Amino acid sequence: MDLVSHSSLHTERLGERLGALAAPNDVFALSGELGAGKTVLARGIAAGLGIEPAEITSPTFIILREHGGGRLPFFHLDLYRLEGADLTNTGWEEALDAGGVTVIEWPDRAGDALPDDRVDVRLEHIADTKRRVVFAATGPRSRHLVQELRTSVVGA
Repeated sequence: MDLVSHSSLHTERLGERLGALAAPNDVFALSGELGAGKTVLARGIAAGLGIEPAEITSPTFIILREHGGGRLPFFHLDLYRLEGADLTNTGWEEALDAGGVTVIEWPDRAGDALPDDRVDVRLEHIADTKRRVVFAATGPRSRHLVQELRTSVVGA
């Protein structure tokens, strides 16, 4: 599914819809160049879970940040600074098994370790504040989630 976001607020609201639809163990893999809006979308997902969006910042230097206080735990990973494919000491596996919602920025750094069933989201610059947002499901749960999002956004 392809959408166009016209502002960072629109991107955050799109994330909020995802968060509202999310269930335990859902995984969102966010890719795009620096400044594309990955953390903005993550902030929206957290808001949709009932977590204060102002608490969500990119965990670039610590790799994993856990947020509570919402209807599900929220795990936010940023693999940008990860050297090689060594996820061992990041808390990655524990986050994926904790029954929360996991958002992964720079998922390409995880290689084959990514969960089989996830929503891949690619954000692309179109203009200064405009982004193309492409959603791709990789399994049965993620297909259902993308379909729910489509219905929520476009009503079909």
